[in-house]
Amino acid sequence: MPPLRTALLQSSGRPGSVAENIKTLDEAAERAAAAGARLLVCPELFLTGYAIGDDVPLLAEPADGASAQTVASIAVRHGLAVLYGYPERADELIFNSAQLIGPDGTRLANYRKTHLFGCFEQQWFTPGEQTVVQTELDGVRIGIMICYDVEFPENVRAHALAATDLLLVPTAQMHPFQFVPESVVPVRAFENQMYVAYVNRTGPEGEFEFVGLSCLAGPDGTVRTRAGRGEELVIGEVDPEFLSASRAANPYLHDRRPGLYGSLV
Repeated sequence: MPPLRTALLQSSGRPGSVAENIKTLDEAAERAAAAGARLLVCPELFLTGYAIGDDVPLLAEPADGASAQTVASIAVRHGLAVLYGYPERADELIFNSAQLIGPDGTRLANYRKTHLFGCFEQQWFTPGEQTVVQTELDGVRIGIMICYDVEFPENVRAHALAATDLLLVPTAQMHPFQFVPESVVPVRAFENQMYVAYVNRTGPEGEFEFVGLSCLAGPDGTVRTRAGRGEELVIGEVDPEFLSASRAANPYLHDRRPGLYGSLV
């Protein structure tokens, strides 16, 4: 099975302007496709911007709304899958969500953030209840979570036990928590034997200062590609053969003793 070339779009777009952010996504998809990527991953709440305050209810859309249809047309036109973050409206509730649309325009998976960070998120969003959301792209089993979720080891281990190969983590990581993309994410990839694509916002936005440093970490704990602190599109490869060999050599999951962990729940 050939590697899955994956593009990480590190950008904050234009907060509050869905049209401008979709334009940025379209341009990034064109560049990613030209570089041979089959998957483009955007940051948390990329569709609208993160620091949108009271506009959250105004900008929230259903999972199958107008923007989803526009992103689907972009995916089809450029022949690659797109993962984007957005505020999802479901009846009276609003979720901090991320949706993966396939190269054929099919909505492959939609994930609702389960661990909400800080007063802003807890004020406007309802936490999701499904930890493991998966789909498949080019033979690679893909899982999704959002930002703060990856900082809970139980969350990522649940994906490991469900055989996720590539975990997509759109994020809005801010100063002074840059140690998460620098250290935590590669460790999560290693201890769970998977690839982790962690895709951040960058620069100042409202009261926040996003740190960038998006990365694709491999199951050996090494970073395959890393962005700096500015707007950037970086590309790395998810190699199923390397992943299989790494899992065969690494005993973490095999040596677990779940009977001892009851106190954790």
